[in-house]
Amino acid sequence: MDETALIQTAQRGDLDSFNTLVLHYQDMAFNVALRILGDEDLAQDATQDAFISAFKSIASFRGGSFKAWLMRTVTNACLDELRRKKRRPTTPLEPDTEDGDEMESPRWLADPNMTPEQQSEADEIEHAIQHCLDDLPAEFRSVVVLADIQGMDYNEVATATKVPLGTIKSRLARARLRLRECLRGFEELLPAAFRLEGERR
Repeated sequence: MDETALIQTAQRGDLDSFNTLVLHYQDMAFNVALRILGDEDLAQDATQDAFISAFKSIASFRGGSFKAWLMRTVTNACLDELRRKKRRPTTPLEPDTEDGDEMESPRWLADPNMTPEQQSEADEIEHAIQHCLDDLPAEFRSVVVLADIQGMDYNEVATATKVPLGTIKSRLARARLRLRECLRGFEELLPAAFRLEGERR
């Protein structure tokens, strides 16, 4: 994918080029939104809003990391959603089925190579991590999702959140400490090798 060429034609109003960019980034955008909001429906809405906003404002993109620019739009959409709700999300990661029953194994967590026991353990770990993420303030949650879950470097996170690099490092340090403290309550679920990533960049 020639991202630069696609961006340039999208900036001239070419919807097909923008849709190609969407296809490339939609999974990452949804996963960021899901981790920040903790709810599949809200994450879908925020992702859709973010892409609409991105298409309307893509002419303002002036180079650099398009991924970071796009994730800023996603993060803003999530923070807007949290402000609308005026509360931190408490919905569990596992959404309801169409019949209103809680899904035991959401499709985005399912691994066909796992045994039922392994999948159950993975679901419990995922739920514990999401519970601890939900307990973070939104500004901490967004940076730890972008850096430690999506693997963006500090400069990209700073661009995505429009926060100075030094503040990103400070928020990450505090967020990681709070996550470690929260996850101690779930130590029996976590593999021995599990560690929040330390300073790597």
